[in-house]
Formats: sequence, C-alpha cells, structure tokens
Amino acid sequence: MLSDCSVASFRFRQKTLKMECKVEGQEEQLFSGNSESDDKHPQIVNGLNRSPNKVPLGEQSRAVRRQAFMVILANMGVISSGLALAIPTVSLRQLTSELEPVYLNGTQASWFASINTLSSPLGGLLSGLLLDKIGRKRTLYVFNLLAITAWTLLATPSSTSTEAFYWQLFVSRFIIGVVMGLASAPSGVYAAEISLPKLRGSLILGTSVSVALGITILYSIGYFIRDNFRLIALICCCYQIIALLCVLPLPESPSWLLTKKRVEEAMKSLNYFRGLDKSPRITHPEVLEEFNILQKSLQLRDGERKPSFLTCLKLPEVHKPLLILMGLFAFQQLSGIFVVIVYAVQISSDAGVSMDPFMCAVLIGMARLVTTCPMGYVLEKWGRRRAGIISTFGMTVSMFLLAGHGWLEALQSVPYLPVIAIVGFIVLSTLGLYTLPFFMISELFPQKVRGPASGLTVAVGMFFAFLCIKMYPDLKSSIGLNNAFVFFGAMSFLAMTFIYWILPETRGRTLLEIEERFRTGEQKKGPMEVEMQEVFVR
Repeated sequence: MLSDCSVASFRFRQKTLKMECKVEGQEEQLFSGNSESDDKHPQIVNGLNRSPNKVPLGEQSRAVRRQAFMVILANMGVISSGLALAIPTVSLRQLTSELEPVYLNGTQASWFASINTLSSPLGGLLSGLLLDKIGRKRTLYVFNLLAITAWTLLATPSSTSTEAFYWQLFVSRFIIGVVMGLASAPSGVYAAEISLPKLRGSLILGTSVSVALGITILYSIGYFIRDNFRLIALICCCYQIIALLCVLPLPESPSWLLTKKRVEEAMKSLNYFRGLDKSPRITHPEVLEEFNILQKSLQLRDGERKPSFLTCLKLPEVHKPLLILMGLFAFQQLSGIFVVIVYAVQISSDAGVSMDPFMCAVLIGMARLVTTCPMGYVLEKWGRRRAGIISTFGMTVSMFLLAGHGWLEALQSVPYLPVIAIVGFIVLSTLGLYTLPFFMISELFPQKVRGPASGLTVAVGMFFAFLCIKMYPDLKSSIGLNNAFVFFGAMSFLAMTFIYWILPETRGRTLLEIEERFRTGEQKKGPMEVEMQEVFVR
C-alpha cells in the first residue's frame, strides 16, 4: 500500500516529462543502444505490435500473466504474516495446559501472543533500509530466511525446562514479528514497480489477500491438528522453505536496477514485464518511452533536496494527517480487531458459541479472506468515509450483540447468534476500519515525508496492537467478558464519530489536492492543475 503513492508521484512526473522525452528522442536512443536498422526490425515477441487504439503493451495478456505470476510468487512468503498472527489461536490451549510436561502461565501466554506486534515496527524500519540497499528480490530472501529461523525455533523448544521452553518461544515470536514488519512492503513495492497503473491496484492488494489467506490456512490446520503446536510450526517451516524457493525466478525490479546504474539488467527486466524477449536492448518504442521517462523520473528524484522530518512536522500538511492516522490506528486496535484474530478460538468458546470453536475460527478466517479481495473496488465505490462509517457502525452492533447474548435470556435463545456476531464483526471491520488506516497512509502524507511518516504511524499502530493483545486476558479477568465486548463496542462507536467528524474524503482527489487541503484548510472543488487530473490512488 505504501508503494501506491510513490507510483502516483511517478505518474505525475510521467505527465510533466512527456514532451521533454519526445524532444530528446534521438538522445534517449543512446540508453537503449538502438540504431536505425533496429527500429526497422524490432526484436519483439510476435503479436505485440499495436496501433495507438489498441491495448497498451503492458496490459496485454502475455505481460499481464508475467506480472501477475511474479507478484504471486513474491507474495508467497507474505502468507507467513497471517500464519504468525493466527498461531496463538490454535496453540494457546496446549501451551497453557498443565497436563503438558512444560507449559506457560497466563502472563507468559500473553507475551507469546503479543510480542510479535512489538517487534514488527523494527522489521518495518529494516525493510526500508534493505529495499534501497540490496533490492526488492534480496529483501524477499532475507525475510523468508528469518521466517524459516522463527518457525524452526517454534517447532523445537525444550520439553524438560520450562524456562528454556518459554524463552525459545519468546525469541521465535520476536523474530516472526520482525518478519511481519519486513514483509509489509517488499512485495507491494515490487508489484507497483513492474506493473502499469490499470493493473497496479489489483496487484498491490495481493499483500493484504496473502495475510488473510495465511490466517485462514492456519485456522484450518488448527482445526485438523489440535494439541500439537510443534507439528503445526514444522508445517509452517516447510511451507516457508517453498516460499523461499519461489523467490528464485523473480526478475529484479527495473526501477531499483536503474537506481544502481545497472541499465542493461533494467532493460531486460522491463522487456520481460512488458511481454517481450529478455533482451539487454529495448527496441519497442512504447517500452523505450516508458524506460526513458522512468530514468528521468529517478534522476529528478535524486536531484531533490528533502528537508528533515522534524522540520516538516511543523507543517500542517504533515502533522495534521499524522495525528489523524495515528488516531485511526489507535481506534483500529482499541476496537478489538487484532484481539479477535489472535484469540479467535478462545473468544468463540467464551462467548458461548454452540459449534466447534475451531470451526468458528475457520469461518472467521474465510470471512476475512473473502471480504479482503474486493476491498479496492469497495473503497473506490463507497468512498473512504462511507466505508468507515458503515464498518464501525456494524462493528458496534456486533459487539453489543455479543455482550447482550451473555446478559439477556431473549438473545440467548437466538440460534448461532455469537457466531453471526463474531463473523459479522470480522466482515464489517475488513470493509473499513481494518483496511482504511493502511490504505490511507498512501494518500494523506506528502511525498517528501511519506517514508518516515508512514513508518512512525505504523509503529504507533503496532504499539497499540501490542497493548490490546497483551492486556486482553487481564481485561477479561478484571471486568468480565461481556464488559470487554461493551468496551470494544464503545471504541467502535467512538471510531465512527472520529471518522464522521475528522477523517477527510480522498476518493477522486489528487494527491496534491489532498496536501493542499491540509495546508490551507480549504477544499477545492475543481482540479488544481490540468496535468494532475490523472494522479489518483487506485
């Protein structure tokens, strides 16, 4: 998601540089090594020459298949984030059982469930460094190797020493948290840099779908394999090895290769993702124009001088969206979204679900997965504010129904009410409050501070996630389960009022219009500049 905005900025540069590239066409031929004879006989895969009225080269079937397949391979490792989020749900019953030779007490169990969210921001910071230093592909290697290490530690703890058992689990969960932070950006950045704008939104959404798929897979494994967390961790480790192997065929992003002056490799990569032969020369005029614009865009970016982040914090277009998104992330966590994911089986059992709580967890995972897939369309169709208000209103009702089921006999007679309320809570949260903060990070921050501001915002969100997951068992013990549901419902209601009064609508607005609104406090009805009419986050 974060990468979608950098793409929007690229499209802006593409518009402003278009005429310049045409004027300097002969000079640009030097980058590709073309000659006049090459132009007469381009080395192109058959069937991809097009007239101006036909589909762009990068949106034709061969190119789309290549882009989609490589993004799927890149996202194979991201599934581990979903596996890591869901593992406490299926393992805590065994880990806290006094019938086991070694087991965790209540405090240790809460640390096991929550420590990954505390270390996740470290992975996010590391991701930003690695993406620039070693590239997108090698960053994928790093987080897959770390994930293999984490799952191996989880599968092989001591069976005799309680202290050694606990600390090995603790280290495993800390590392997997770093992996979750590392996995948040590389595949999304990779998808944005290899695709054209029309396909970009769908491909970037693959990261969110992969996390939801990982949660569903782990819930399903837990349904069939109970009271054997070591075997489940071993299965996850084997899968992660497969995900690591899936990185091998990925071509590196042409954008990153250009930043490292590896021009021939960048040409090979861009040719491949536009459906052409993997040649170190670009002969197709459409791809050549895209390559030249990309190269000039990177040169402009390298020549810019960016002020420090602390200096930018004084600007209203920086601190206003920062406070808004921090508040949105805080409400996201305080409403109990991550708590339900991490403690799905335990909450289902405590809420009086009549069916197998593990099956209820599977339904929760499937509901999130199915709802995540069309979210790009939903947010564009409904708008951010409407989606958020509908989402938080439904979450409020769902949590109050769960609390009422524990108090009122009339509601206790309604069949499957807890299941409907829990699954409804998950579906409705995915439609808005769960998705919106991550989605709007790529829209609200100005380009000059997008990296550090996004990292700080996500770090605050993960800190709230840690607090909520860590404190949920104590909250339930101190005020009771039904009152905990009331608390989550009240936070959902406050989130609804926050969205209604504070959150700006960004659908159909250019990035510069959004920035200008924060700077001046005024919302302009028309486009700011003719050249900016196409700069939208899709």
